[in-house]
Amino acid sequence: MRATMPAITPRSLATFTAALLVISFLASPVPSEPAGRVEGPAAQQATLRAPSFQVDPGWPTIPNNWVLGEVSSIAVDPRDHIWVLHRPASIPADRRANAAPPVLEFDAAGKLISSWGGPADGYDWPDREHGIYADDKGFIWIGGNGGWPKPTAAGRTDDMILKFTSGGKFVRQIGARGKSTGNADTANVHQPADLFVHSPTNELFVADGYGNQRVAVFDAETGRFKRSWGAFGNTPPAAMTANPPQSAPPGTEPPMQFGLVHAVKVSRDNIVYVADRTYRRLQTFTLEGKFLRQATLPGDTDVAPVPAGFAFSPDPKQQYLYVVDSGPMRVVIFDRATLTAIGSLGMRGAKPGDFDIVHHMAADSKGNLYTAEIVTNRRAQRFVLR
Repeated sequence: MRATMPAITPRSLATFTAALLVISFLASPVPSEPAGRVEGPAAQQATLRAPSFQVDPGWPTIPNNWVLGEVSSIAVDPRDHIWVLHRPASIPADRRANAAPPVLEFDAAGKLISSWGGPADGYDWPDREHGIYADDKGFIWIGGNGGWPKPTAAGRTDDMILKFTSGGKFVRQIGARGKSTGNADTANVHQPADLFVHSPTNELFVADGYGNQRVAVFDAETGRFKRSWGAFGNTPPAAMTANPPQSAPPGTEPPMQFGLVHAVKVSRDNIVYVADRTYRRLQTFTLEGKFLRQATLPGDTDVAPVPAGFAFSPDPKQQYLYVVDSGPMRVVIFDRATLTAIGSLGMRGAKPGDFDIVHHMAADSKGNLYTAEIVTNRRAQRFVLR
């Protein structure tokens, strides 16, 4: 377990927050511009200029007359193959016979390479697929949030993480269905939202955030629990309390604990990025869980921002941090060094390049972006760096 950090008080937080280098910008999409363009005059005032992207409307190719349900997550492996996770159970009953397998592997051109997944003997497949990650060793990690927001039968919550080979062979399960005892549990997660394997330390970072309110870290080889923390590096609350379906009203004073921890990623310079969907904030930490900074998404639209996912640009310094904003339906582009918002991508809509509801994202080695959409659009999209 990690050492106890000094307490952070609301007064000290207010002082710290006032010093943050986070600015808002005007990024209302221009209707006459094609979808997939980066908008925002503040992009011209920042140290970095926001990159530009163009949506690839024909990506990917779904064969066999397959139907996708809600596309909950997306990942890119070291070969630039794209891994899509969707929810077959969310497909209307009259079309479910044509459901694609839950895990789909595509090449960069959008051609299907492999497909697998679903319930089987030997492991607990999630009732509600949520997060996927492809690590540098060729393993695929999957988590789910079954039992949220609508409770399932007793003992049916998705309190586990699954590890597979890229061919779909089961390797390991961390936790077990319906077994979580809350934030202090070292054997189980509780409806995890996102996953990331930090290769230098071979550690699995988990946004353990639908049922719990923490970041949890496990040994990626053995599955052994190593440490966890809550907002500001505080010890997570002992009480087992489900997070609400909706984010807190705009202007709500954020508490000293996380709400729904929806995304986690680790940069090359060993900074852990965490998205708190409930309280509309980002926080950064050291690998050991020491709090570094807090930031918010720009509140420049009529819809309050909701941070939901991350990706980094592939350059050596990972200069750009991309953040899914599932409030106004866009991806916000940050100068990662300063946590300054410098542009955005997309808007709410059904056209290629629009979003509804954008949920998770990833980036490939060439800087192209990939997004996953749930509820309405139910698709994966590719945005080509220009």
